[in-house]
This record gives sequence, C-alpha cells and structure tokens, in this order.
Amino acid sequence: MAALFSLRKVLGVAVGRGVRGVSQLAELPEMHQMLRQTCRDFADRELAPIASRLDREHTFPAKQVLELGALGVMAVEVPEHLGGAGLDYLAYSLAVEELSRGCASTGVIVSVNNSLYLGPVLKFGTEEQKEKWITPFTTGEKVGCFALSEPGNGSDAGAASTTARQEGEEWVLNGTKAWITNCWDASAAVVFATTDKSLKHKGISAFLVPMPHPGVSLGKKEDKLGIRASSTANLIMEDCRVPLGNLLGQRGMGFKIAMQTLDSGRIGIASQALGIAQAALDCAADYAHKRTAFGAPIAKMQAIQFKLADMAVALESARLLTWKSALLRDAKKPFSKEAAMAKLAASEAATFISHQAIQVLGGMGYVTDMPAERHYRDARITEIYEGTSEIQRLVIANLLLKEYQP
Repeated sequence: MAALFSLRKVLGVAVGRGVRGVSQLAELPEMHQMLRQTCRDFADRELAPIASRLDREHTFPAKQVLELGALGVMAVEVPEHLGGAGLDYLAYSLAVEELSRGCASTGVIVSVNNSLYLGPVLKFGTEEQKEKWITPFTTGEKVGCFALSEPGNGSDAGAASTTARQEGEEWVLNGTKAWITNCWDASAAVVFATTDKSLKHKGISAFLVPMPHPGVSLGKKEDKLGIRASSTANLIMEDCRVPLGNLLGQRGMGFKIAMQTLDSGRIGIASQALGIAQAALDCAADYAHKRTAFGAPIAKMQAIQFKLADMAVALESARLLTWKSALLRDAKKPFSKEAAMAKLAASEAATFISHQAIQVLGGMGYVTDMPAERHYRDARITEIYEGTSEIQRLVIANLLLKEYQP
C-alpha cells in the first residue's frame, strides 16, 4: 500500500539532489515544495476539520494514520526497499510541521514513529531487525514508541532503574517507563534498561519489545492539557522476556542510542511546534481582519499589528533554525547544537505565539468555539518532552563552550 501511493510517486521527482544551505535558500527545492503542499492539503482536508473532536474525545486518528502510511509519511526517511518513502530529514520536518498545523496530536504520532521508533532501529539495527521491526511499521497499520523516561528520573536519562538480565537465550526486563507517547496504540517499543548497574549510564542497553507481550502492561491513559488525541501512559514490565536477538545495537550502547535518537527527535518536535505556531498565527490574523471595533477591523490597530509582527518574526526565525538543523543532519554534519537550538526556539515561539493569538481574539480565544485555546494547550508540551527548555540550554551551552576551548 505504501509503495502504491509513496511520496516519491506523489512528488514525481528523484531524491538525492544536493540541498543548499539555509542561508542560500531563496525558496525550498521543488521536491520539498511539493511535499509541503501535499501534507498541507491533507492537513486542511483530513485533520483540521476533526482536530477539535479528536482532542475533546481523546481519540487516536487511526484512519488518518493509515492514510499517512499510504502516502509514506509514517516512514519518511526509511529506504524504499524497507517500505518507506526514502526521502531526507528536511522532508520529514516539513511533513510534521504541516500535519501539526492541522492537528498537533497527529503530528506527534507521526514524529514519534519516524524519529524515536524507526530512527534508532534504522541506524543501529541489523538487517534482520530492520525487516522485522521497520517494514511492518511503515504503512500506518502499526506504530511504535520510545521508552526512556521513568517516574523517578525525568531529565536524568542516565539514572535508569529498569533492569535487564540475561537468562539463557532470553533477556528478562523489569521496571516502569513513564510518559510514553503512542504506547496505548503501539505494536512495539524501543526500551532502555540497565544491564550493568556498576557502569551507570554506560551500562544501559536498548531492546526491541513487541506489544502486547507477556509481562508488559500499560498504566492508565494520562488526562493531559494538550495533544489529547495521542495516548500517553506508563509502560510496565514485570519479568518481560524477549529473545537475545532483540538487543538493539551492542550491550551498553543504550545511552548513546538514546542521546543520538533524541538529537534527531528534537527536529521533529521543533517541526511540531512550528505547525502549532503557524496555526495560531493563521487564526489570529484571520480573526483580526474579521473582527471590528471602534468602527474598523482590529487589523488596522497598531497594537494588533505589533503583536502579529512579533509572532511572525518568532515563527520565521525558529523555522530557519529547524531547517538548518535538518539540512546539517542530511549532510551528515554535526547537528546536535542546532537541533537543540531549533527545539528551544520553536517550542518557546509556539507558546508565545499561541498566547498572543488568544490575546488578539480576546474572549473568543478562551472558548472552544475557536481553535486558539487548543493551540495554546498543545504548544505547552513542546517545551517539555524530548528534553525540556532547560536541558536544551545546557546542551547548547556545553557544545558552544567546546567550540571556544583553546
């Protein structure tokens, strides 16, 4: 199904041309423009009209995820021979942004499947693992999740208390993972567990765990402020047994796998934040033209114009940072600092812009008749998951200071 309606065929162009740096981009290359428009049309037609209902009812958009799988969007960077679209990371970023403009919950479902689940398997998996754990997850029929955080460690990912011990030809996992996006709808998880406590973070390993599976249970769905159509819960393992072949990468590589995965994942969350911010700006600007006060549209008022100008500057600045980080990754150049910058700038821009949108709408921004309040709720999580804003600042400062070391 994915092959029949792949993004390559929708776009009708070859992939692999060099992409200019952001500073030289007068506009996106044709392939990326067409991809962006494809996802924008899908968001307008399939997501925006139902986003409020999905949010209100906490409903996973299964039909839409299947359709995105048919387009190739559930596995943008995965090579065609494994069932993916075979495109680059800038394409992935653009897709997540446009989908999040229509529905932020769908945006994060797509982001987690692409970057946090498929990403590490694609980079660290064996060929046998790729066929088993990637190909079935490219069509939208199955989605994956990423189990790193725990109830007691939060931003301290190296303090994992979940354990994995070898017994014969199996690994036995015990522990609880927290805040796991997609978990109630997932068919597999990349799970991080300590195989040698004496080595601290160097004793963490990564495992591929099918779901449902004996020894694996889920906590209650969290009742969240935003992105309510995506499921979030604890993933609990009690003597969960998986074959030795389910070890992802080498023993003790888990922390490295997690950190590299999060570097890429931050580009996805930055893109989600951009989509939310764009939707909020669209809502505010449209309302400013339609709402009249003191005999004229409020768009004529300097106070409103200043708000819209500041919103647009914050959005475009974050967008360029996000594109730059994606382009660096595509060029196989270091991108950790830029990804952290993009995630920080885009998430804080989304919160700021969605806040200002409510201010422009006034009382109408505070009620569910308008989407502005949903954008505001959805934006807030982007400053928290896949590394809080505080963690991003630490990452940026650490890498920046290394550049200045004598």
